[in-house]
Amino acid sequence: MTEILTQVETTRQAESTSTTARPLRSRLRPHPADVAAVVFYVGLAAFVLARQWKHLGTGYLVRSGQDQTMWEWFFAVAARSLVHLDNPLSSDLQNYPLGVNLMGNTAMFGISIPLAPVTLLFGPNVTFTLALTLGLSGTAIAWYWVFSRHVVSSRLAAAVGGGLCGFAPALISHTNGHPNFVALFLLPFIALAVIRLGSGARPVRDGIVLGLLIAYQIFLGEEPLLIYALAFAVFGAAFAASRPRAAFAAVTRSIKGFAIAGGVALAIAAVPLWWQFFGPDSYRAIEHGPVGNDTEAFTSFPTSSLAGEPGSAEFSMNATEENAYFGWPLLILLGLSALWLWRMPLARAAAATVAVMGVLSLGTSLTIGGWDTGIPLPWKLISHLPLLESVLESRFAMGCLPAAALLLALGTDRALASAREGQRTTTLLWVGWLAVALLPLAPTPLAVVQRDTAPSFFADGTWREYVTDGSVVTVPLPSPENARMLRWQTEQDLAFPIAGGYFVGPAGSEDRGKYGPDDRPTALLLASAQSSGQVPAIDEATKAQALADLKFWNADVLVLPHTQNDRVLRETVQQLVGAPAKPVDGVWVWDVRALT
Repeated sequence: MTEILTQVETTRQAESTSTTARPLRSRLRPHPADVAAVVFYVGLAAFVLARQWKHLGTGYLVRSGQDQTMWEWFFAVAARSLVHLDNPLSSDLQNYPLGVNLMGNTAMFGISIPLAPVTLLFGPNVTFTLALTLGLSGTAIAWYWVFSRHVVSSRLAAAVGGGLCGFAPALISHTNGHPNFVALFLLPFIALAVIRLGSGARPVRDGIVLGLLIAYQIFLGEEPLLIYALAFAVFGAAFAASRPRAAFAAVTRSIKGFAIAGGVALAIAAVPLWWQFFGPDSYRAIEHGPVGNDTEAFTSFPTSSLAGEPGSAEFSMNATEENAYFGWPLLILLGLSALWLWRMPLARAAAATVAVMGVLSLGTSLTIGGWDTGIPLPWKLISHLPLLESVLESRFAMGCLPAAALLLALGTDRALASAREGQRTTTLLWVGWLAVALLPLAPTPLAVVQRDTAPSFFADGTWREYVTDGSVVTVPLPSPENARMLRWQTEQDLAFPIAGGYFVGPAGSEDRGKYGPDDRPTALLLASAQSSGQVPAIDEATKAQALADLKFWNADVLVLPHTQNDRVLRETVQQLVGAPAKPVDGVWVWDVRALT
């Protein structure tokens, strides 16, 4: 670790000396390569989201499932909380009347609060698209800055590393619906701040900076912070193995700074974290089941890439979780790079990190081409630990990215140096294979469709005639499988609460985490009627339960939009409430205020 610390401090001192010597105008003038890198990254991010930008307000990312709807709702609620001075950590606008613990739902306050003016002026769809664009480009720019200032001498080499960190297949995949796994621009600076603490030169200042960065990252995404912290710990341990005494001395020097960083981070995030884990509507760990990567995912090409195909996601959980799709040419290049640069402690540590994080991402047992071999893997030993038990293990592959980018940056830097030394064959071989490895992974624009318009009952405000101080209950209730009601509610400025929804909340007697509400009997009955296509048997006890559930939801109106098996649903509700539906502006309506 000494080498890293020395390199960082030497660079910082050199920058300080040159800053003093150069006139202010020269210091403020950006280097042309830096400008080119920023323009390229922003342009590439805009290219990836070009179709979404073209259809702002009407476009919907095809592969996002219901996630885009959920995130737009989060952004809209955050902006509304500022206007109405509400508690931003909670909302009862969905899952009424229990509400949702927003801090436990990756509401991403680090984006939603600063961009609230954008949401209020232009709508949450614009905020969603902007957050993704800034996330992709900002992550690439941040890693480029760290690589170019503290790791390699060539800005081209730094640009290669930054490009992989910001536009890797995993990030492009998450761009379909997970902004918290796209906006990773603070992570390289957190890593740099940790390294600087090891020098012990300025523990107070460096500790405060690290604490502020960690606190802000908590409001951007806790799971990415956990994954990258584990990756950096592996990297640090592997690097320390080369210089154990120097590493021990660096850790000793950093204790004071880490204590300060922890104090600063807790002072800022303690209340939100308490609310997340112990506040209203908090939940225990959410169980996902085994979702480790298939080994063939690592050699496959991602869906949204030049080499990708629509069926490329067969080895992933879904199209937003292509976390391990590196492609076989890049894997070969990373292996050759590790051998070529093996004498460099940085390269050895990077190679070890790629290997460890890759193995962790495979889950509890080794799976090859869909065949579970039953061979146990390390994740089985630690998957039950607090915090780790809620992580999708396939996402640990994202912890490989900075290390893989470091290998490429170091390799490119050395290859370019070889050209200056007259070894042009080495340079040509490296550049050629780099192109073979990265070009197939080049991202393509994400697919977009036109979102469905809301029924006139909502779009024209007719709902106001049926809602006083209660909730709107759609038939069936909004769920993670169909959250379109959240979008219709958002388009009406969140003017009424709804039962059900798409979020993570407590369920069962143990308050285990669950996607969607802890379903009441009537909600389950309606969902079953829709899926089966048959009107269930309804007796007096079922009717009494329906009345109790309507009272629990404080329902003012039941609304049945056009949906699958809507005739069966209409007959089911008519029997439950004892009254026929009324067709109103494209939906079927039951005014139940007299019942509740």
